Amino acid sequence: MELHLHEWGDAGGPALVCLHGVNAHGRRFRRLAEERLAARFRVLAPDLRGHGFSGWDPPWTFATHAHDVLKTLDAAGVRRAPFVGHSFGGRLILELAVLDPDRLERVALLDPAIQILPHVGLDFADRERADHSYAAPEDAIAARLDTDPLTPRAFVEEEVQEHLVRHPDGRLRFRYCQSAVVSMYGELCTPPPPPETLRVPTLLLHASQFGLVRDDQIEAYRAALGERIEIVSVPGGHIVYWDAYRETADAVERFLENPRA
Repeated sequence: MELHLHEWGDAGGPALVCLHGVNAHGRRFRRLAEERLAARFRVLAPDLRGHGFSGWDPPWTFATHAHDVLKTLDAAGVRRAPFVGHSFGGRLILELAVLDPDRLERVALLDPAIQILPHVGLDFADRERADHSYAAPEDAIAARLDTDPLTPRAFVEEEVQEHLVRHPDGRLRFRYCQSAVVSMYGELCTPPPPPETLRVPTLLLHASQFGLVRDDQIEAYRAALGERIEIVSVPGGHIVYWDAYRETADAVERFLENPRA
């Protein structure tokens, strides 16, 4: 499937690919792109299958998502680029490193869901089966801030404006397929490619308080990649480009500008 693309920057500039996580969409990278990256890169952020304005048809496997991304980049004329991936998007980069390693110039993994424990995947999937619908935009904003009070309200307001749609029953829901998300949580429980699959400079940025990236995973990547990896801890919750925007933006910008990284 060719995916819907959000783009920022000069269309003739060097490409930079950003991959989002579950429940999200490519436009979540807007502020990071416009304020930090678009001056140097043509930033491309697809809506993954089952999300945003892309098609929602199954299957929703890693293999399918990876081939979707490659097909979309081929259509956009992008053969090789740096990649930035958040959560599921970070794990998807690991899958791409197996499928098409020459595509990756360097990678920034933002609180990547390298592999989640089965009971965690089941809990997230069960929660996703509920009807997350709202009578008014303010209800959606309040629900999000109740979940993570560290998130700046401005980010959530933009999310609601861009990503919330009214359904025939009159209720508001976010623009993604719940069935796809349930399936993707199952995929995240499967064994990941080994760390040494990444043969390019790598930034592993994680929210230490949130704990999605476990200590054993960090040590495995440190041992396997050695000088090729930079590990950065940031405060706040899982959506690091919301809860720790400045720290995350600084780290990503510095990593992409360092030719020796």
